[in-house]
Order: sequence, then C-alpha cells, then structure tokens
Amino acid sequence: MTAAQGGSNPGFARGRRLRSTPALRRLTAQTRVAPADLVLPVFVKEGITEAQPIGSMPGVVQHTLDSLRKAAHEAADAGIGGLVLFGVPAEKDEVGSQADAADGIVNVALRQLRADLGDELVLVADLCLCEYTSHGHCGVVTPAGVVDNDPTLDRYASVAIAQAEAGAHVIAPSGMMDGQVAAIRRALDSRAFTETPILAYAAKYASGFYGPFREAAEGAPQFGDRSTYQMDPPNADEALREVAQDLAEGADAVMVKPALPYLDIVARVADAVDVPVSAYQVSGEYAMVEAAARNGWIDRERAILETLTAIRRAGAGQVLTYWAVEAARLLR
Repeated sequence: MTAAQGGSNPGFARGRRLRSTPALRRLTAQTRVAPADLVLPVFVKEGITEAQPIGSMPGVVQHTLDSLRKAAHEAADAGIGGLVLFGVPAEKDEVGSQADAADGIVNVALRQLRADLGDELVLVADLCLCEYTSHGHCGVVTPAGVVDNDPTLDRYASVAIAQAEAGAHVIAPSGMMDGQVAAIRRALDSRAFTETPILAYAAKYASGFYGPFREAAEGAPQFGDRSTYQMDPPNADEALREVAQDLAEGADAVMVKPALPYLDIVARVADAVDVPVSAYQVSGEYAMVEAAARNGWIDRERAILETLTAIRRAGAGQVLTYWAVEAARLLR
C-alpha cells in the first residue's frame, strides 16, 4: 500500500474515521438541537368555530381558543421551550385597540394558557400592531401615511402592560420602532412587572420571506411597505447597532429575523453579546421546504432538521419555528 493510499503513515488524516457509524457521528457532533431550544409560533383568531388551515403554510392553522389550548398541551408534552402568540381580532381600527383590550384575543388566550399550563411552557407575547390595525402597519399612522414613531411607543407600552397582566412570561416587541424597548421597560416596571423579561426583535429585516405569515396573521400593509422601519437587507453592521441599542434600553434577550437568509447576522450577534440570542425561522422559509417536499424534490424531515441545525450552528440559542413540535418528536 502506498503512502498516498494511507498505509501506516501516522500523518495521514482520515476524517472519515469519526463518521463511520451513526453512534460515532452522534458522539462527535459539535452542534445539537434539543426540543427545549424550540419555540412554536401560533396564531389565534377571534370569531371562528374551528381551526382554519393556512393555504401557504401546510400544517399550520389559525386556532380557535379551544384548539390553541389543545396545541399548547401537545407542545408541552413534546418538551419544546415555549410558544409565541399572534392574534387575529374580529375588528381592526386605526390604532389597533384590540391589542391591549382585556378581551382582546391574545390576552384572553394568554390567561387561558397560563391557567392551564402555569410555568410549564414559556408564553411569549409578540408585541406589534400590524395584526390589529386596519391599515396593517406596525404603529400609529399620520394623515400623510407615515408610521409615527413616538405615539406608537405609547401604544406599545399599553399593550405590554395588558400582555403581562394576562400572563405572558416574556414580552417580545417586533415593531422595530426606535426606543421601543425603553418605553416597554418603563411601562412594565411602573406596574410592578419588573421581573418580566423583554425579548427584543432587535435585527428584523424588511424581508421578502414574510408573505405566508401575512396570510396567517391577516396583517399585510394596505399601502406602502415596512422598509422605513424594518432593516434594509444589505446592512450587517446596522444590526449590531440595533442590538446594542436594545440592550442599552433594557432588553434581556435579542432576536434576528429571518433566520436562514441571515445566518451571518445571527453569528455576528451571537459573537458580540452575552445574552440569549434567538432566530426566527420565518413563514417563507417554512413554505419553501414544504413546497419542495410536496413536489418530491427534497427529503422533508432531513431538511427540517438540517435547517434547524444550521441556525443553531450559527449561534442561535433558541429557534422560533413552525416545525417546533414535529422537530421535537423527530429529535427523541
């Protein structure tokens, strides 16, 4: 046997030695995904009597309150880390009044889930106005059609208090308004919710991957887009600036959204901070894999776990994913 073939040359590297069996590959894996790392986004809609399938997101539904409670118990049984709640109200208005109404759909759902599950699952309340406003933007809009940052902060503060009172473990502002974390922290502290953490959507990009979500949440902008307040996709350094600002304002953890198209941002943020970093595997990422799998172009389960591993490998500690419960079962 020649040296080129390996022979007994001790200097010849053979990476395959540690890949030869499933057990060896498990033993030497550098990145692991556990069910507790996963958070399931859920949609709850007011005024429906049965769960409604979302056409662009096979397997995902708009829940009734009852079907949401069942799904939450299944999520807890699967061992995932938590849920993040999005609401679809029966009525919308210019300022998103149902977002902080005591009988608003998300606040009712939070109270029920907290009563059912206590602290078994982390209940994360997404805090934004786009699902609740008649115009579909994430804040208060001026007569000229511009999202008005500072009046929007007042609305966010009120919504945060309502969500905390309803039982949210974590408040997650996603509107990308300047100063939103500081406004929410002040509001929570003023009502004795000093122990309620804030998970800031710190680096949320104006992405083309949100389309299916807008069907699910019924929150597409009725005019214009969100490019003036969500981040511009070419910019990376700006993400670190946004993260630093949110942490300075009192965020306890930060998020990058979307995940797969922004793995470089996930990695840079994870390297730069010493707080938990989440990444949101958004609706478009989900829909692409599901569509390809339905056409027989990819191995669906393998692709699910590979994408989740990639996000964790980039540095995300927690992954928000519509596959959370299914992936947890695959990981057992």
